[in-house]
Amino acid sequence: MLNNWAVETRRLRLLLELSRLGSMREVSDVLGVTTSTVSQQIAVLGREVGADLIEPDGRRVRLTPAGRRLADHAVKILAAVEAAYADLDPGAEPTGCLRVAGYVTAIRRFLLPIVADLAVTHPKLELLMYEHEPVEAFTLLAADDLDLALVYDYTLVPASIDATVELTPLHTASWGLGVPAESTASGNALAVFGQFRDESWIVNSRNTADENVVRAIASLAGFEPRIAHYIDGLELVQELIVAGLGVGLLPIDWPTLPGVRLLPLAEPAVTFRSYAAIRQGRGTWPPLALLLARLRAAI
Repeated sequence: MLNNWAVETRRLRLLLELSRLGSMREVSDVLGVTTSTVSQQIAVLGREVGADLIEPDGRRVRLTPAGRRLADHAVKILAAVEAAYADLDPGAEPTGCLRVAGYVTAIRRFLLPIVADLAVTHPKLELLMYEHEPVEAFTLLAADDLDLALVYDYTLVPASIDATVELTPLHTASWGLGVPAESTASGNALAVFGQFRDESWIVNSRNTADENVVRAIASLAGFEPRIAHYIDGLELVQELIVAGLGVGLLPIDWPTLPGVRLLPLAEPAVTFRSYAAIRQGRGTWPPLALLLARLRAAI
């Protein structure tokens, strides 16, 4: 049994050329090394794999059955190594499978148009999309089950980011408080929140960022919010507001339903920040570099 091989690919290259040319001198001429180097390296390779790889054939040499089998494997091994180098070359054509996760709004607004365009401009690049909130996406990214995650946080409650994650800022947006249209509330964030201290509050069902914002501002305004509904979709949040079932955070630039009034928040402001998250050191991989460039350009 052969254990703990430490075979260098350059020795496999020598063996493969020897199988093709049948002469160490010809191998040395083709690869630009001395004949003694070819002989020594083939001998080292034989010791590494525990088998005689060549045998005399007149004034030349030929591969033994073990040598021929290893040469057959060398074809596949060297091809795989060359493919890996090409894949990791920052200047290479982006190809392969790219796994991307994001929250619904980011996928709908930013990612889908890019995916449609990449299908035309880079047909050898396959992009797989998954819908996940940041807390889920960060877990998958840490497990190397994703290549890129579209995530977000708020300036009031920054996300806790693992040191192995690299963030690329994409955009920021102001958020306000969605309330029933007949409301006459006004003032800064603390005053606005205080006017809804007795109302039910609506927060995200799969991420705690907006709940943390609600609790932080409510605490500054001197009350504990009654979180009554955990809703993921912003459209559904608005429908609950129209039905008089609560109030909740919404993007200032988001189209509102009839029956919803959107109150700006200031002092403190609620600023939403989105990022593209990848693992440290992966940004030069051509598919990732391409998608990051497209995201920055689009946003």
